[in-house]
Amino acid sequence: MVTIADKLKDLPTASGIYIHKNDAGKIIYVGKAKNLRSRVRQYFQSSRNMDPKTRRLVSFIADFEFIVVDNEVEALVLESNLIKKHKPRFNVLLKDDKTYPHLKLTNEPFPKVVVTRRIVRDGSSYYGPFLPATLARKTLNLVNRAFQLRTCEIEITGKLPRPCLEYHLKRCLGPCVKGLCSPEEYKEAAADVKILLEGKTKSSPKRSKPGCGNTPKKANTSWRQNTAILHHTVLALSETQRWRRPPTATSIL
Repeated sequence: MVTIADKLKDLPTASGIYIHKNDAGKIIYVGKAKNLRSRVRQYFQSSRNMDPKTRRLVSFIADFEFIVVDNEVEALVLESNLIKKHKPRFNVLLKDDKTYPHLKLTNEPFPKVVVTRRIVRDGSSYYGPFLPATLARKTLNLVNRAFQLRTCEIEITGKLPRPCLEYHLKRCLGPCVKGLCSPEEYKEAAADVKILLEGKTKSSPKRSKPGCGNTPKKANTSWRQNTAILHHTVLALSETQRWRRPPTATSIL
């Protein structure tokens, strides 16, 4: 019979996920590590430097498993998926059920893109997670500059007398003012954003330049300047979406 001591000897130095189980085989904690050997062995060394909650966790560990991954993004996604599925007792007690930044394309007549750490079933589209977290904000800023979806919280009726500063800064299409951007044109812009955030490289956004009423020649020049940045962003987001599909671990997942 393979003991914990035997398993500790065989731990790799690679990054990955480790899963602690109790004597009934139930998952009680999921964690990620840059170095599995170093991290997992810490649980079975002297408990003098452990806080009370971690010491209690260790007292319940009867077995552990691990999964080696290729990079930190795969590790955090797999960790998050396992925690959400199994809801391990000590992930909750240790407040280790982290959430990571996602971009949310809202489910509204005039959608917008926001950064969020909560994923709910509200009909919106979610993309991520983003690592490092600053990548989510940078991508949001790029989307706002290139596609000009609204960033406001107001109800869009098209009845406002004039657009806000964001429109004049060419960061919004101005759907709040009748005649600046029709619902159909705005919907097309939102569809283009969805193509980008899905990381699709085979099909590019439909519009070759910003649409609606916010399309002076200077804006077209800015659009061309953003093309190279958008291309690299599509590739990066494509990789992010690939990382969202964690390694197969049928015995655990």
